[in-house]
Order: sequence, then structure tokens, then C-alpha cells
Amino acid sequence: MKNSFSQLFYIKKGKIDNKQKTIIYLRITVNGRRAELSIQRKVSLEKWSSGSGRVKGYSSEAQEINQYMDLISNKINKIHQRFVDEDKPFTSISILDTYLGKNENQKMLLKIFQEHNDQIEKLIGKDFAAGTALRYSTAKSHVEEFIKFEYKVNDIPVQDVDHKFIAGLEYYLKTQRNCAHNTTIKYITNFKKIVRIAYANDWISKDPFFNWKGRLKTVDREFLTEEEIQTMLEKELHTPRLAQVKDIFIFSCYTGLAYADVKKLTKDNIVIGIDGNKWINTKRTKTNTLSNIPILPAAVNVIEKYANYPDVLYSQKLLPVLSNQKMNAYLKEISDLCGFTKNLTFHLARHTFATTVTLTNGVPIESVSKMLGHKSLKTTQHYAKILDRKVSVDMNLLRDKLNLKSAEESNADKNQSV
Repeated sequence: MKNSFSQLFYIKKGKIDNKQKTIIYLRITVNGRRAELSIQRKVSLEKWSSGSGRVKGYSSEAQEINQYMDLISNKINKIHQRFVDEDKPFTSISILDTYLGKNENQKMLLKIFQEHNDQIEKLIGKDFAAGTALRYSTAKSHVEEFIKFEYKVNDIPVQDVDHKFIAGLEYYLKTQRNCAHNTTIKYITNFKKIVRIAYANDWISKDPFFNWKGRLKTVDREFLTEEEIQTMLEKELHTPRLAQVKDIFIFSCYTGLAYADVKKLTKDNIVIGIDGNKWINTKRTKTNTLSNIPILPAAVNVIEKYANYPDVLYSQKLLPVLSNQKMNAYLKEISDLCGFTKNLTFHLARHTFATTVTLTNGVPIESVSKMLGHKSLKTTQHYAKILDRKVSVDMNLLRDKLNLKSAEESNADKNQSV
């Protein structure tokens, strides 16, 4: 991959000492990005030629400085040519670091990222879920594509990551990859861990994320209302696969389990709870947190309906769950048949459990959070914020109490006056 490369000796006229001399600098530019250093030599302003980038005249001082700059220039050219001959990625900083002898054990960004991802892969099922490994893999791919797009190289030294790189990555994800704001922030947060690993190992001298603030935007989560759930329950679907998908979606509406958690459920996950009724006892695939969920009648009906289903009868599966892609495709058909305008996805069932089935019916948010397997109550509070109907019901109850109290006080006043 061809890279533009140039070097230039120059002076900074604004930095003159008391002898009217200024320092000579070397600037290396690769693909429009610069790196510079002082060559530890000074020259008088009137003796410097900006056109040639050298000292004017033939004095011994001028010849000594010019020969020194020629020596530096030759070394820089050889370093650049070596990178080209070996087909190694390079930047202005990596060329400069090589000249200064800094990068003999230079750590490359994508190599660090891949080593991290390889470790995550080996810990799937122990410390990490498969979805976590996939997110880091995708994040690494995005960073790799950004480096090729912006720097025209296959990898860069981790030292080259600065605030400008992070801001550029964020802009790239939103524009070139068309990622939504929250998706972008999550990918950069994955990347942030890699940079923090480099910082912790002293491979970089400062944390480029120190002044970066990634804030997620609050997103209103869609859910089905009681009326929409009832519409779906009553809808006759004559295609067996559609009916099957509808039933499993309803099961999730009344258990709050995500697709991956429903798919992995076995008969062993059904236990007798503290109240003597059947509960689901499982660990969330995403967070590995425990979820204990009392099974509501609507969910029991689905389990019983498929108890003799071939895929269930001859296996440990609790329900015959199709692939996530097929489930969501069929749900769109079901949505059209039911006349819904919402974007019906399997995950919407989890939101429905949190809002319509539990919080709206007065289940305390702490209990809902525990059943959903949330690590933080703040996550569950996102659902509580959108329950205008619940607020309306609560305020009507308060209004009735205040009206009753006012009527009682009024009657008391009348009795006293009599």
C-alpha cells in the first residue's frame, strides 16, 4: 500500500534566545500526519534558508550543521526504505521512534487487540459469554478498517493512539459504518479496554482516553401493551411455524428471558420455588447473573403445549426454539397479521415483561430487576421511566384519596356547625 512520505528541516521564528538564535527542527510527514523533533542545533535567523532547509554560507559552523542535517536525513530515508522493503506498516511517529531507538520492542495496536480477543475466546463459558467475544471481534474489525481507511497501513504502533485517533474512530463509525450513537460508544468502549491494557503494561506513557467522555443516549424501549398481547394471543395463525414462534414469543413476554436464554433452557431449569410453585432457575447468557423467575400461567401453557413436540420429547430442550434470524423474520409476519406498527423483534418480549406484565401491575422494581438478571437497578429503571400509564393509575389513586379526605373533612365541618 503506497504511503506519502517527506521530511523537512525548519526553524520556529517565534522562539529566539538572547543571542538571536533559534533551534532547528526536523519534521517527518506520512500521509499528511506529522512528527517532529529538535536536532539540538541552533542557527541565527539571517543565516537560515527556508527554501533549502539549510544554513546559508560556507563558514565552518554552517558546514558542520549542514553535514549533520544531511546525516540525519540519510538515516531517516534508510529507515523509511526499510519499512517499504519489508512491507511493514509505518507512520511518521514510528519512523521517528525507530530513528531514536524507541521501538525496538514496539507494540502494535491490532496485535495487542488480537491477543486479547484470543484470550476471551478461550474463556467463553467460564468468564465470558460468546456474545462478548463476538463484540470484541467486531470492535477489532472496525478499528482495523479505520486504520486502513485513515492511515493507509495495516497496523500502527499503540503509541500512535491519541485523542485525535479516538475522535476520528468515532466519526468514522458514525459516517462510514453508519453506526448509531450508542453502538459507536459501545465499540469505542471495547477498544478503550485494549488501550488501557497497553497503559497498564507501560507500553504507552499516557492514557489517550483520559479526556474522552462517551455518554450513551437514553433510548425509549418499545413494548407491547396488554391489548396488543391479547390481540396476539387471540390471533389464529394457520401456519405451524408462525404459531410456534408466536407461542415462544409469548413465553418470553411472561418470563422476561432473552432469546439466548430461552434457547438454552432445559427441563433441569424448572425447579420448585420457595412458594411451592414452579420456577425457572437459570444464568443469563449475556452477564452470567442468576435469574429466578416464578412461571406465570401463560408461560406454563406454552411449556405444556410443546411437552410432546419431537424436538422436546427426545431431548433436554424445554422449547423448540428456531434460530434468532428466523424468529425475528416470522415475528415481522405476525406483526403484520396482527396490525401492529411497532418493530416486533424477539427482544421486545423482554421489554414487555419488564413493563406491561410486571411494573405496570405493581411488581416492585427490585423484584423485576432480580428476575431480569440485571446487575444494576439503574438498568431496570429505564423501563420505569416510560410507564406513563402506571403514573396515571398511581396519580388517579392519589386523586381519589385526596378527594375522599376532602369530603370527610367537609362532612366533619358540617357536623360541627350543626
